[in-house]
Amino acid sequence: MPDVSSADPTPPGYFAESARPLVSLVFVVPMLIIYEVGVFALGPQAIRNGVDVWLRELLIVIGFGQYFLLPLLTCCCLLAWHHLKEQPWRISPGVLPLMLLESAVLGLILLGLAHWQASLLKAEIAAESTSTLPSETIRQLIAYFGAGIYEELLFRLMLIPILWQAAIFMGMPKPAATAIAILGSSLIFSAAHYDFFTSAGEAFQWYSFLFRCSAGLIFGLLFTFRGFGVAAGTHALYDVFVALV
Repeated sequence: MPDVSSADPTPPGYFAESARPLVSLVFVVPMLIIYEVGVFALGPQAIRNGVDVWLRELLIVIGFGQYFLLPLLTCCCLLAWHHLKEQPWRISPGVLPLMLLESAVLGLILLGLAHWQASLLKAEIAAESTSTLPSETIRQLIAYFGAGIYEELLFRLMLIPILWQAAIFMGMPKPAATAIAILGSSLIFSAAHYDFFTSAGEAFQWYSFLFRCSAGLIFGLLFTFRGFGVAAGTHALYDVFVALV
């Protein structure tokens, strides 16, 4: 991932700055607020992201059940990452609209890939629910912002470094370790959507498994080379496009 030393007085270009953890945090905070406030306001009617549920259950098991602790920890992870990289604590406001535009374009490209892959396998692309009621659409959109953040948090921000370190420990060169970490996280990301992985998952289908694995590879590459913010934004906006198109 691009890294710019805090001692470098030269302002970084868009691709370097947008990959910074601090910039990623500022970029995803609106999505985080939409999801957390939306779920809190909807109460039992809300659609919770599965990873959100898993992470909260883990926190409850270890004795931390406060509602807003998970989003707070998400912010702290990105702040700690930024601190460890010793990058400057400044943000150019103009970078955030460009990140939104980049995420939207990438989300549309991913949507096109989904339809192309579906045509090859004679499958259908559909949103998680077929309901067209406005209230149901709002519930779905709120959930998709949660998916963009928390699925990227678990499967990319947490899992890729763990798999990378494991591969390095086994003596693999860094490029191979990076490839294995991205591929491994993509396979686990795809499998996590099915009933053989979790009781709340859907029935297994080869088409959806292969597409989700392909999407996981794309998200993994985006996380590695474009940062957490663009990966989360692309993920969330792809889900939104699927629901709206």
